[in-house]
Amino acid sequence: MSADAEDVERLVAAWGRIETWLEAHAPGSAVLLRPPASEADVAAAEAAMGVELPATLAAWYRIHDGVDEERTPDAVEVAGILPTGKTMLPLDRLVAEYRTHTEEWDDREAGILPFARTPGDTWYGWYVDARRSEPSYGNLGSWAVDQADEPYPRPSDGWPLPDWLTEIAVALEQGRPMKLPTGAEIARNRPALYRNGLTWVDVRHPHIDAVVLDGPR
Repeated sequence: MSADAEDVERLVAAWGRIETWLEAHAPGSAVLLRPPASEADVAAAEAAMGVELPATLAAWYRIHDGVDEERTPDAVEVAGILPTGKTMLPLDRLVAEYRTHTEEWDDREAGILPFARTPGDTWYGWYVDARRSEPSYGNLGSWAVDQADEPYPRPSDGWPLPDWLTEIAVALEQGRPMKLPTGAEIARNRPALYRNGLTWVDVRHPHIDAVVLDGPR
């Protein structure tokens, strides 16, 4: 099995655990997951950006084409299923966000794919590096309107997407904060239940109405 195939297999397994948890404990978020993107959808997005999606990111979109944060008036409240409360963008939104970053923002490199952002705004988000020549290829990074794109966590070449999703799955299943690859807890990334869905809170400043998870469910 090739390295790409192994990474895709691990990502699919990790996402399956996350989705199973969402369906059992946060149905308000699970229902916002969009249908799978087709091969034609993925190809069209790649053609529009002139960038090939890393195999793992493409595989994720083939499971679900992002999250529908506009499905209901309050969907935005539980659409942030990814750490720091980010939502996964549908492919067409990814293309639009990518064009904004590369055509309108200063000093943004081609090949940095902003696949997630804070629901309801365009200030902060996660990206996956699609530059094959870089050691950070296929890995996670963070972007912001007023900051340079940076691999996450810092300093590193970024978090491989299957490893990141696996850690999300474990954090949900165990009801604990996310942990960096070093084992250090990320205090601002603790899962919580809010309005029948999932959100992520800073344990130092939890959302007043959120039920912060403190053990397995």
